[in-house]
Amino acid sequence: MKSHPFLRRLRTIGLLVAGTVTLGTLGFIFISGYPPFDALYMAVITIAAVGYFEVHPLTTAGRVFNMFLIFFGASIMVYSMSAITQTVLETQFSDLLGRRRTKKMIDSLKDHFLVCGFGRVGRAAAMELQRTNVPFLVMDRSRERVDRAMRSGMLAVLADSTNDDMLREAGVMRARGLIAALSTDADNLFLILSAKALNPKLKVASRVAEEASEIKMRRAGADAVFMPYSMTGYRLAQSILRPHVFEFLDVTGTASAIGLNVGMDQVEIGPASPMAGKSLQDLQLRRDLGVIVLAIRRGSGEMQFNPPAAAVIGGGDTLIVMGGFDSVRKLEQVVEGKA
Repeated sequence: MKSHPFLRRLRTIGLLVAGTVTLGTLGFIFISGYPPFDALYMAVITIAAVGYFEVHPLTTAGRVFNMFLIFFGASIMVYSMSAITQTVLETQFSDLLGRRRTKKMIDSLKDHFLVCGFGRVGRAAAMELQRTNVPFLVMDRSRERVDRAMRSGMLAVLADSTNDDMLREAGVMRARGLIAALSTDADNLFLILSAKALNPKLKVASRVAEEASEIKMRRAGADAVFMPYSMTGYRLAQSILRPHVFEFLDVTGTASAIGLNVGMDQVEIGPASPMAGKSLQDLQLRRDLGVIVLAIRRGSGEMQFNPPAAAVIGGGDTLIVMGGFDSVRKLEQVVEGKA
């Protein structure tokens, strides 16, 4: 692992000082005939330039060596102090610039997602958001986790997401959604209450450890609540009971991650969209774009699976579709009237 620049410089300085003291000690032993401890003491006070008297009288050769040691030792000490000062200033300046740069990037975020907690669940959620190339910000109280997120190329900040002021600084008022992945249900519940109070339109998904907490999370305003252990158990069972169905859903859900050009997505139909008021038969999405409409979520909240060709799409509906990524992008352009 690559060490911090400060540690590298400190190690270099330590080696230089230790080498100089060793050289001085050996010089006083062999040139001036000092006992080992007296030689070490003489080398230290000479390098430190404290001005003490000589422990024993020096010969001419000893004085020549001592002058060399004074000059060399003073140079080492000056270099050591300047290197330490430079490193401290660089670290502080770098941290200041880093905080300013991070704040500027956060202030520019809009319609982004907040990932609160970078444990196993939050990390998996952040990686999925990163894979889909949507703007998001990781918030965590652990410096180690924040550094890990930043090393992964994510925008992250050291912050307590249950604090209202820090949520405001993270742009919760401009955010599109929030993932509550803190370590305890109590923290997630408090986070949801705070976030929803600041931005009632915010979409919130939360992890939950205890089954009894799910109702509380939904009452607090969570739009989706997931129990990681229950989901894992469900997937395990489905992989055995319906292996082909499970494989199909798993592949379509992770297609881009494994290099397949197919996946499921959702496309919202605005009231002013040219598709509003038309039937699936009129649109011929499968023929013209290669996109299959699996379901329609009506604006009323009703979910219509495997809609017939005569199904009419209304403003406010959401199409659940499957197709190639380019085909889905073209469909989005058609929905927005750009194609």
